[in-house]
Amino acid sequence: MNIAEYNKVHNLFKLNGFHINRENLCRVAYSFVKEGQEYEKSVGDFILDWFDKKDYMEMSTSGTTGDPKPIRIEKQAMMESALATGDFFDLSPGNKVLHCLPMKYVAGKMMFIRAFILGLDMKFVAPSSHPLEGIDEKFDFCAMVPLQAKNSLKDLYKVKKLIIGGGKVHKALEQELLKLPIKIYETYGMTETITHIAAKKIGEKAFTVLPNVTVSADERHCLVIDAKYISDKKIVTNDIVNIVSDTQFEWIGRIDNVINSGGVKLIPEQIEEKLSTLIPRRYFVCGQADETLGEKVVLYVEGEPIVIEESVFNVLGKFEKPKEIVFIPKFKETATGKIMRKESI
Repeated sequence: MNIAEYNKVHNLFKLNGFHINRENLCRVAYSFVKEGQEYEKSVGDFILDWFDKKDYMEMSTSGTTGDPKPIRIEKQAMMESALATGDFFDLSPGNKVLHCLPMKYVAGKMMFIRAFILGLDMKFVAPSSHPLEGIDEKFDFCAMVPLQAKNSLKDLYKVKKLIIGGGKVHKALEQELLKLPIKIYETYGMTETITHIAAKKIGEKAFTVLPNVTVSADERHCLVIDAKYISDKKIVTNDIVNIVSDTQFEWIGRIDNVINSGGVKLIPEQIEEKLSTLIPRRYFVCGQADETLGEKVVLYVEGEPIVIEESVFNVLGKFEKPKEIVFIPKFKETATGKIMRKESI
C-alpha cells in the first residue's frame, strides 16, 4: 500500500454484515452522528475525521500515570500499524472480527482502521464489560481489555484469536485463560505507539515486537522503541524491562512506581505478581514516606476491611513484605479499567 491509500476502503470490508465502500461508510457516519446512540456518535465522528483533508488525527493519552495530554498521530502511521498487526496475527481479507472497545481510545480506533484497510468482516457492538454475552456468532479475531476477558471466560470459545491490552494480565486471569483452547495474546503499547507494538502468548515471559520495530533499554533500564513508521525519533518509555534481544523484551514494572525502602529498590508490580492468586480482591502496592526507611511498602486493598493472614506474605522477600495494609472502598480507574494508584490513595 502506498502513501495515498490510507483513505481507501478495502472492497471486502463489511460492517455488521453489509459490504460498504468509502462513500457509504461516510453516509453511515453522518447518520451515527445525527441519530445514533452515544457509542455510535463517537464512531461517526472518528470516520468523518479519518476521511477529512487532514493527514493526522488528534487523540488523548490514557492518563494512567498523569494527566491525559493531546497528541497528533499521522494517518499514514496508523495505516502502517494496522498492516503490521495484520501481518503479526495473520489476519486475511474476509476474516470475521468483533469490535467491542470504546472509540474514545486508540485501541478502538485502530480496530476500525484494521477492518477497512485489511478488508475484515467486522461486527461492531456497544462497548460493555460482557462483550460476548448474547452473541451466537464465532469470530476469527477480537481485542479486549483484561476486565472484558475476565467476564467473558465462559464465552471466549467463540473467538479463535484474542488479544488483550490496556492493562496487565495478572496471574489469576492468566491461569484461567491458559485452560481455553484458543490463541490468546497479551499486547504491549500506548497511545504514542498507536496501540500495540509487541505481543506475547499468554503464559510466555517475553514480548515479541511487530514488524519494523526494534527495542533497546536506556541507562534507567527503561524501554526505548524504534519504530520508523510511527516516529522519526525513538520513543522513550518509563517501563522497566529486561531486553532479551532487539526484538524481544520482558516487562518488569513502571519506574514511576519504584519504592526505595532502606536503600533497597523494590518494584511494586513484582510484589503484586507474587500475591496475585492469594488476595481475593483488587489491590496494589505503593511506597509511603517513612522516617526510618525513607519509604515503606504499603498494600492497598479495595473494599471493606477483611482479615489477611500473615502467611499470605510468605511468598515475598524480607524487604517486600508490606509494613501496613490500607483498605479503600473503591479504587479510582481509567475508562479502560486501569487502576489509578495515586488518585485512589
